[in-house]
Amino acid sequence: MTEPMLSPQSALIYIMTMVSAADRSMADAELRAIGAITERLPVFAGYDPERLLPAARQCSDMLKTSNYDAVLALAADAIPEALRETAYALACEVAAADGRLPVEESWFLGKVRNRLGLDRLIAAAIERGARARYRR
Repeated sequence: MTEPMLSPQSALIYIMTMVSAADRSMADAELRAIGAITERLPVFAGYDPERLLPAARQCSDMLKTSNYDAVLALAADAIPEALRETAYALACEVAAADGRLPVEESWFLGKVRNRLGLDRLIAAAIERGARARYRR
């Protein structure tokens, strides 16, 4: 696999794309959440919105030829320490957006948490916040 150089923002898009695709189905609500996140959060200030779809497609293409661990490692390595909790929060937002959490998405969130080296209590608080925001 040829590994592209990822900006931190593209790496965040990779992680959101992977959590959405983890259950082999990218729900419309999850895709809308990714779009809304990239439009409104300060971490994406200055990020060209035209780069969103190409980054998501590049991630999806990589997942066809590589395993999730390899693509996650590439993305995680591009995320600075200061944005690791943000990365996990965005992954949780996307996972919660469609109102359900398939086992595959839960499994992938665990992989993200571990790869980013997040404390379990911090991760639990982030998960709880995302669940609360998307509860119906």
